[in-house]
Amino acid sequence: MTPKPFYLAGEWRHSDDVLPVRNKFDGSEYASICRASRADVDEAIRIATETVPQTRFMPAYKRSEVLTNIAIALRARFEELSYQLAVEAGKPIRTARVEIDRAILTFNVASEEAKRIPGELLPMDIAAPGDGRVAIIKRYAIGPISAITPFNFPMNLVAHKVAPAIAAGCPVILRPASATPLSSLALAEIIHDSGYPRGGFSVVPCNTTAAEPLITDDRIKLLTFTGSPAVGWPFKNKAGRKRITLELGGNAGVIVHSDADLDFAVSRIIQFAFGYAGQSCISVQRVFVQRSIFQTFMDKFLPKVQALVVGDPLDDKTDVGPMIDEPSAAKIEEWVQEAVAGGARVLIGGTRKGSVMMPTVVTDVQHDMKVCAQEVFAPLVTIVPYDDFKEAVHEVDNSDFGLQCGIFTRDIKQIWYAFEHIEVGGVIVNDVSTYRIDHMPYGGVKESGFGREGVKYAIEEMTEPKLLVMNMS
Repeated sequence: MTPKPFYLAGEWRHSDDVLPVRNKFDGSEYASICRASRADVDEAIRIATETVPQTRFMPAYKRSEVLTNIAIALRARFEELSYQLAVEAGKPIRTARVEIDRAILTFNVASEEAKRIPGELLPMDIAAPGDGRVAIIKRYAIGPISAITPFNFPMNLVAHKVAPAIAAGCPVILRPASATPLSSLALAEIIHDSGYPRGGFSVVPCNTTAAEPLITDDRIKLLTFTGSPAVGWPFKNKAGRKRITLELGGNAGVIVHSDADLDFAVSRIIQFAFGYAGQSCISVQRVFVQRSIFQTFMDKFLPKVQALVVGDPLDDKTDVGPMIDEPSAAKIEEWVQEAVAGGARVLIGGTRKGSVMMPTVVTDVQHDMKVCAQEVFAPLVTIVPYDDFKEAVHEVDNSDFGLQCGIFTRDIKQIWYAFEHIEVGGVIVNDVSTYRIDHMPYGGVKESGFGREGVKYAIEEMTEPKLLVMNMS
């Protein structure tokens, strides 16, 4: 098996530092890749810096064409990329296809946004010194961007960093997750033929030492990172003068009130608590159900959880596949055992087989238990009854995280109360916390980070307003 080379500014490079990429279901070696050295990363930064004039002044219509070309190429390789994603990430094939579809949407949205990056004509005659003067504000690409991405959405979360950067006219240096680098390398093949300047994109899988310049080098003007708080927050202190956006996960809460469409709420919670083994930053983790409907909810919910198909992600029937690795599954199994020792009850699941964690439902929990307070990133949900809606709002907000939450109710007063009192980046009404369309502003507060993704909003982070004042008198 020949190791796949990495991609440095238009050039495919081999190295002796080879990393296996494993099938996450059976552990076999599916492929291997070459990793970049620190010198390679430094070279990628140098070339990206030199390429800024080409990307920054590339006409908007050409940047739009590049992004459309990428979307078309992704569509042409749809099944191939879906299969590869399912193997390297352990993502059920149906879910993998959805992710490739979303990546295509992300690049298509970016193609449109590239043509409408706004400027402004600023009135100057609000005071006598401004009489006869005109001011124009135009946004310019800030320069090279480093993107560090996680394993769980190895195509679409990469797209959410790369697509707006191309739309803005910024060179990008991408360090993909070591567990799932193949999707990024496939994207490099596509971008290579897209018409974007060769120095404008690099994919450098590497170890943490080699990646250090992506965080510390002042030639990088923005670091965009998605991952865990333990990794992400220290980057803020290391980043120096560059901008930084952090998307650091959550333990999303969902409220099911007595006036909810219960069948719809049950189906959505099951789909997005256990889909992709719960490995999403906005996966449903904590569910609060009004006591008057609690038993009815459980009678509908538990049989559907038991009916989920657990197994090989390449089987179209599979609902829940493996977690990214066995240590991750073992950690969650331990957290469940700790919760039980503290008085919690496991209604379904709670055990694992290798890296496959069974869909797990836990109740009688305390808010400071790890299965509630931490991000489980696993097919696990806790369910707690409540009496008063404000009590449920308090419990959802009683978290160090604040990414998104979901609320099932028809009461506009309750909706507005939740919107104003839950400290999160997004409140989703009559759906789960996991709901996301790729043009939405997406990001969190508290331990969940800061800054926003969503193509239009990421472009704002990646551009700088410049003022021109002209004396016309």
